[in-house]
Amino acid sequence: MKSSVVQAKRSSSNDRYESGSRRRSSSPEDRYQDRERSLSPRDRGYSDRSRGYSNRDRYDQDQSRNGRYERSDDARERDRYSSRRDQDYEYDRRRNRRSPPSRKSEERSEDQAPAEPPVKKKKEELDPILTRTGGAYIPPAKLRMMQEQITDKSSLAYQRMSWEALKKSLNGLINKVNVSNIGNIIQELLQENIVRGRGQMARSILQAQTASPIFTHVYAAVVAIINSKFPQIGELILRRLILNFRKGYRRNDKQLCLTASKFIAHLINQNVAHEVLALEILTLLLERPTDDSVEVSIGFIKESGLKLTQVSPRGINAIFERLRNILHESEIDKRVQYMIEVMFAVRKDGFKDHPVIPEGLDLVEEEDQFTHMLPLEDDYNPEDVLNVFKMDPNFLENEEKYKTIKKEILDEGDSGSDDGDNDGEGSDEDSDDADEDEAEDGEEGAKMTIHDKTEINLVAFRRTIYLAIQSSLDFEECAHKLIKMDFPDSQTKELCNMILDCCAQQRTYEKFFGLLAGRFCLLKKEYMEAFEGIFKEQYDTIHRLETNKLRNVAKMFAHLLYTDSIPWSVLECIHLSEETTTSSSRIFVKIFFQELCEYMGLPKLNARLKDLTLQPFFEGLLPMDNPKNTRFAINFFTSIGLGGLTDELREHLKNAPKIIMTQKQNVGSSDSSAGDSSSDSESSSSGSDSSSSSSSSSSDDSDSHKRKKTSQKKNKHSHKTPPKKQAYQEERRKEPTDGKRHKDRSDDRPEERSRKSESSSKHSLHSRSSHRSSLKSH
Repeated sequence: MKSSVVQAKRSSSNDRYESGSRRRSSSPEDRYQDRERSLSPRDRGYSDRSRGYSNRDRYDQDQSRNGRYERSDDARERDRYSSRRDQDYEYDRRRNRRSPPSRKSEERSEDQAPAEPPVKKKKEELDPILTRTGGAYIPPAKLRMMQEQITDKSSLAYQRMSWEALKKSLNGLINKVNVSNIGNIIQELLQENIVRGRGQMARSILQAQTASPIFTHVYAAVVAIINSKFPQIGELILRRLILNFRKGYRRNDKQLCLTASKFIAHLINQNVAHEVLALEILTLLLERPTDDSVEVSIGFIKESGLKLTQVSPRGINAIFERLRNILHESEIDKRVQYMIEVMFAVRKDGFKDHPVIPEGLDLVEEEDQFTHMLPLEDDYNPEDVLNVFKMDPNFLENEEKYKTIKKEILDEGDSGSDDGDNDGEGSDEDSDDADEDEAEDGEEGAKMTIHDKTEINLVAFRRTIYLAIQSSLDFEECAHKLIKMDFPDSQTKELCNMILDCCAQQRTYEKFFGLLAGRFCLLKKEYMEAFEGIFKEQYDTIHRLETNKLRNVAKMFAHLLYTDSIPWSVLECIHLSEETTTSSSRIFVKIFFQELCEYMGLPKLNARLKDLTLQPFFEGLLPMDNPKNTRFAINFFTSIGLGGLTDELREHLKNAPKIIMTQKQNVGSSDSSAGDSSSDSESSSSGSDSSSSSSSSSSDDSDSHKRKKTSQKKNKHSHKTPPKKQAYQEERRKEPTDGKRHKDRSDDRPEERSRKSESSSKHSLHSRSSHRSSLKSH
């Protein structure tokens, strides 16, 4: 039963296989499609086909190896057919790879075939000079040839070529300067138009100094020489240096701070920069000390310490005190502490290894030096635009102007020897051109006058004087600095005004300013006359000053008068009276004379005021023209504690009524003598007797009137003032009134007496005239 079932299954399976094989062998195309559908995408590769058999054939081979069935002739023939077909397929595929493009590409190529190939646009040929900002390298001979070919000297191409040549020349000259050839290099630099290339020159100097700081003293000497002829170039370099130092300090770049500060120190040694800039830099570095800031400050002090010791010893002492405090605090590195100790040793040796100006580099005369006063914290414009080429519409005119300046500097108009090396023209033509240029400059100078109404120069001048005063240790040093500046004569009065203003700004009076002003007055007569005029101006405008300024000004002029630096004739502008004085002027006179009394003493001051040669100048100060003004002056000097100066005034006031009486009597006697001479000569003896009797009677009347007045005075003075009132009057006299007028009723009595005497004299004269008229009528 089981065997029959197994046989039935085998027979059914064979039948299925045979039917499948028949179905499979129907046609090669159908079998190929069936195989493609049944296989996975990975098994559909063409690599197996190239080997000559397919996956199905492999399956058949495996089945035959297992002994399941034997391959028939039909199967072999089918294998051969499939292998041949696979070979044909592979051949077609390879041929398609090598075939030309598709139909679309063929159509596109057919369309483009008749058209001409596109012509490439040629780039415009640019001048190699104009390709980029830095310019291309051109040999000097070719560059000269290109310049000669350009006919228009003011064109853009010619200006660009000259700019490139100028830039390369300046850069080369700066890079090869040293101590031995600095004179020749300066002459070659001045041959170039350094006014036009000042930006590039400043850039080259700063780059060269940054690359080789060991030659900083040489570059500083170059800047000092150029600055003496062109101060704007020195100022530009100093401004850029200050900006570089501030940039390095802000970015904590120690190397940049070291190089910039070293260059600034040498410029201070060469008097290109003011020493105040050094003190500002050191103060900034040591305000919040770190290892780097202390190291930079020590390097700066090594280079400029000797110069600061000479011009500002007080400032350098303060800096070393700060270094000592930093050393004692011990908050910095050991290495930096050792550097501070070394710095103190260098100072003790007198900076012998760090001179102010090395030998061979002191090339600028003292009168030609120009010192720039540029503070550290101001906003500066580096003018970077000057580093780049820019077309100049007045190129030829500016070049001619620089030629004239160059000839004046190098004295080419006289020698003319340097022109043969640079130009092909003769020295005679150059000298003629120089004469013509000088004549044109003279005409232009005669025609054009420029007035500076912005007062920029005045502000800079006053700032320089103020800084010189504040940085000086004593008045002699300050006077030496100010005289050394060699300012024009037109600024003499401005210098005196600046000294007075600095004195007025102090909290208390400092004798320094009086001594300084006195030294200038003794040097030249112009300074003495300037201070004399300033005294009159100050007294006329004294009401504009505050009390503190007023006190300082009064004490300074008192010092000048005591030392006879200005003449005592300046006191003629002072008129002591109630109408001509104000509260400010009285305070000024009070402080002025009290200071004089402290200097000279009351006896010497009184003797000076009684000097006969000076009496015309003291008429307003000690008035005797009017009893009212005399009394005011007496009260004023008594109230300020200088009553001893009023002895003559008091005597004059006592004798004033008698003087007035005698004057009026002299006037009356002169009138009577004139009347008698005009009368008839044949007068009777009775008339003369009557006139004599009338005159004797009038004299008796006047004598009796005088006796009555003296008796009235005695009666008035016999009444004594009560003790309380007398004490009160003494206290009022002792109080300082700052020039305010105090009226004393007892002082009004002489005035009343003078009025009574005037009325009595008028009455007596009236009686005489009436008696004379009666005699004439007879």
